[in-house]
Amino acid sequence: MQFVINNWYLFLAIAVFAYLLLAGPVMQAVRGIKTLTVAEAVRLMNQEGALVLDVREPDEFRTGHIPHAINIPVGTLPGRLKEIEKYKDKPILLNCRTSQRSARAALMLRKQGYTTAHILGGGILAWEKDNLPTEK
Repeated sequence: MQFVINNWYLFLAIAVFAYLLLAGPVMQAVRGIKTLTVAEAVRLMNQEGALVLDVREPDEFRTGHIPHAINIPVGTLPGRLKEIEKYKDKPILLNCRTSQRSARAALMLRKQGYTTAHILGGGILAWEKDNLPTEK
């Protein structure tokens, strides 16, 4: 116990680091947002007709994206929800480069009543790593 008292700042740093690592995934789980593997995402697209929503910037989108994806950058998503309103109760697969922006977009959609927003874990990088097709 004396060690903990003498090194409180280390334990505080560990606690802050753990919070930063766990806050995002815990918040997603609480709100019912799933992070899918590439295989799960392909199944969702093929069997359930999921909308693929790419939340990267247009110049990133043009370098290569999942076939039939719609591009709405995460920064413009709140103002462009009408474009995807018909998918409110259908599966939506969000992707970006690595899945960080997708997580933010999924939280936004969830707050607006989109019940089945999912995140592609690893984003387009994971998709390309699995040698799946992209469009330009």
